[in-house]
Amino acid sequence: MQVHPQLDLYFQREIGIPADAVWRAWTQPELLMQWFCPRPWKVVDCEIDLRPGGVFSTTMQSPEGQRMPAMPGSYLQVEPLSRLVWTNALGPGFRPMPTSNAAEGPPSFMFVAELRFEARASNTLYRACVRHADAQSREHHAAMGFEQGWGIALDQLVELMGPERS
Repeated sequence: MQVHPQLDLYFQREIGIPADAVWRAWTQPELLMQWFCPRPWKVVDCEIDLRPGGVFSTTMQSPEGQRMPAMPGSYLQVEPLSRLVWTNALGPGFRPMPTSNAAEGPPSFMFVAELRFEARASNTLYRACVRHADAQSREHHAAMGFEQGWGIALDQLVELMGPERS
């Protein structure tokens, strides 16, 4: 996985669950909704059509009940059990996303996310790279708490998919 330090955010950790459990947590809506955003936030709706051009969309809710619908993204690559690549720049069917949406507003930045799950005995090397078009978008995403947020969400994934669920 190539990382451009001025444009990309990168997260890596070895976790104590098998790669197939990580895959299920990322690809089954009923599982993803349980861990995807740091608590006390929660995912209240999730749509996954696991194929290139298929939709990846989540709606998050704040502890106060405010919903933050995500504009639907599109999977670019799906390699079962090992790799997912999706973007918020394209919608389902690789349709370009509008630059604005009166109901929801434009996304604050466009990105491509790549996830890799490398099986290692009973563990998994979990790697995530989020690619941005420019340094300003990267910095905005970092300031939103990318590293801490992805770390907390991954801890929640591991908790959910621990050895008893794997």
